[in-house]
Amino acid sequence: MNAIPLKPSRLEVMNFVGREIEQDIQTYLNPVDVNWQASELLPLTSDDTFVEDLKEIQEVAQNHSYDLMAVLVADTITEEALPTYETWLAGMTGVNQGQDNIWMKWLRSWTAEENRHGDVLNRYLYLCGRINMREFEASTQYLIVDGFDNGAGSDPYRNFVYTSFQEMATNISHRRVATLVKKDGNNMLSKLCGMVAADEARHAKAYKSFVSRIFEIDPNEMMLAFEDMMRKKILMPAQCLKELGGELNTFSNFSIAAQRLGVYTSMDYVDLLRNLVTDWKLESIRNLQEDGEKARDFLMGLPDRMARIAERAKPNDQQFKFSWIRA
Repeated sequence: MNAIPLKPSRLEVMNFVGREIEQDIQTYLNPVDVNWQASELLPLTSDDTFVEDLKEIQEVAQNHSYDLMAVLVADTITEEALPTYETWLAGMTGVNQGQDNIWMKWLRSWTAEENRHGDVLNRYLYLCGRINMREFEASTQYLIVDGFDNGAGSDPYRNFVYTSFQEMATNISHRRVATLVKKDGNNMLSKLCGMVAADEARHAKAYKSFVSRIFEIDPNEMMLAFEDMMRKKILMPAQCLKELGGELNTFSNFSIAAQRLGVYTSMDYVDLLRNLVTDWKLESIRNLQEDGEKARDFLMGLPDRMARIAERAKPNDQQFKFSWIRA
């Protein structure tokens, strides 16, 4: 009779990986005293040239298309809803707020760096003169109030799949916006979007490294968790985005604008999945059980199946109006 292999618990794996990465985790974070801050990237009211700088910001902002401004606002709202994401991740198995363990320290440090993103983008929107700030702020509050379910529950394996994917997606979005606004002559906005994107790329490397280590320790369960998240599909944090009045289709409308601009497309989703399959070396993972082998087969074939669907999708030229944008 064959012995049934014992599976380590999620808590055991998190504690083990936490001890391993405690010394290395700073490679994915920048010291506070060298991190950029919003005040360095945008003019201050105390500057002698503030009035002139403000006029220039507002003049250059007129160069951006309606779709591009809508995407910029939605990206900013997504960043501003950071309290929701921190609250969710703090509930993962292995994150101990009372004992302040390494995972809680990582989560606070990650949150502190991410918090700068909403700060700098919000400040730009306030200065540019094209945004109805009350409508924008209300949408942010709605998103935090309504909460967010990424489909991962308290499982760190599933949550790390989600955060790996999501950090890469936000990197793409901010990087593409940086490119587009630079073409419009907005070097200031391009620089700050680029710096936000660089943070997202660094954080994606961290979350992907956590998953890589879990694959080495608990390959079958990690494979099943990856499969489950991809069957559910990775939902964007702003899925419940809405405007004053409670309309729930705002995210869909914003997504169409992002797709039309090429900021974030269905093919990007496919490419990110391919990236994870390659980075986590799924093809060479050993010690899988029958259900794990089936999960791997599903994941290895999924990018090509999704690509065929994405290629058949017809472009949507429908234009939408958003209450956030004044002109």
